[in-house]
Amino acid sequence: MRPTQSLASRLAKLPAAQRIEILDEFPPEVLMQLEHDWHFWARPHQLPPPGQWSIWLLLAGRGFGKTRSGAEWVNEKAAEAPIRIALIGETAADCRDVLVEGESGILACARPEFKPEYQSSVRRVTWPNGSTATTYSGDAPDQLRGPQHHFAWADECAKWKYAQDAWDMMAFGLRLGTEPQVMATTTPRPIPLIKQLVAQSKQPNSGVVLTVGDTYENIPNLATGFIRHVIQRYEGTRLGRQELHAHILEDVPGALWTRDILEACRVVHAPEMKRVVVGVDPAAGAINETGVVVAGLGINGHGYILADGSLSGLPDVWGRRVISLHQDWQSDCIVPEVNNGGEMVRYTLQTIDRNAPITPVRAIKNKQARAEPVAALYEQCRIHHVGLFAALEDEYCNWVPGEGMPSPNRLDAAVWALTSLMVKSPQRWLPVGE
Repeated sequence: MRPTQSLASRLAKLPAAQRIEILDEFPPEVLMQLEHDWHFWARPHQLPPPGQWSIWLLLAGRGFGKTRSGAEWVNEKAAEAPIRIALIGETAADCRDVLVEGESGILACARPEFKPEYQSSVRRVTWPNGSTATTYSGDAPDQLRGPQHHFAWADECAKWKYAQDAWDMMAFGLRLGTEPQVMATTTPRPIPLIKQLVAQSKQPNSGVVLTVGDTYENIPNLATGFIRHVIQRYEGTRLGRQELHAHILEDVPGALWTRDILEACRVVHAPEMKRVVVGVDPAAGAINETGVVVAGLGINGHGYILADGSLSGLPDVWGRRVISLHQDWQSDCIVPEVNNGGEMVRYTLQTIDRNAPITPVRAIKNKQARAEPVAALYEQCRIHHVGLFAALEDEYCNWVPGEGMPSPNRLDAAVWALTSLMVKSPQRWLPVGE
């Protein structure tokens, strides 16, 4: 079994006299280089596996250090020879804000004598030796159609909206050099792409190597607030197994949705829409998440999940998100639940846009009764997801009615939107005023 501590940590735990004796064996110039030597500071699970491989799949929990691992690997590859690298994130903003400019991103991790420059206008990172990296987005696979690369860093590929399409386009472009490689860093989700890569890693000579790491390996470097609010809250839960321990979860007995149902209903493109609405499930406080989901009714009579804009924040924050999505999608109306917020919800939205068409609804039955008709439409493959909506689909497949689980805000918002579009004469909710 590989050790879980870095060389630096193991050295720091030695008695002072022994530590000094070891360090005295190195020239001063070597000791100075250790400050920027990733192989000295990294934990073994953060370092590339030995031997020949084509794909290194690093499945790890939140806070493990996946971004740092990817950024250091990219900088190391760029230094070996002038090469071209693809940097693919969940969105264009993630590429810029996390992979390139983030606290653990490429610019922050680069050695002082080998600092790259970033030109955001052309999505390019350039190192002093001529190596370049171009950023791409998992929600725009066609960006990867055509460009060629030696290496690729695929970050959070389990959350890419068009995961398989983007992965395939990336693979077609890895045709430079003699040994193209992909480093994929992600918290796992049981999507077909991840399951396929994990299965390949178990086959001899497949070229796929799997590394699994959990959040606790990096506990000394995590903020106290993260430990208190995230680790302590989710440890021992099903979601914690995925987000902390990097387990690939299977379907939950009793859940109204399964992964297979959602995969069968997934599409890449939606038809022309007859109606579009924005479903809203307001949170009780700023810390909790407000569900904001855009859904449409196609000219074929089927329903489509078009966007998930759920977020945490005060009413003004989520209100602006709702109005922005309403305008972007030119929706016919906004459908917010008002059981908790009452007139505050309408006031919040109309303060931002006084002309916004709002159809408030009030639940008169429990969540299960509201969700079951929508779940039935999924089983009939009459509702489709345009791409992948990772967090929303996690709520679908993890929520078990009657188990006292936290309120599934994204799920609720989606159910409100789809109910207003597709469920005839609903008896589980009423438009306010009826």
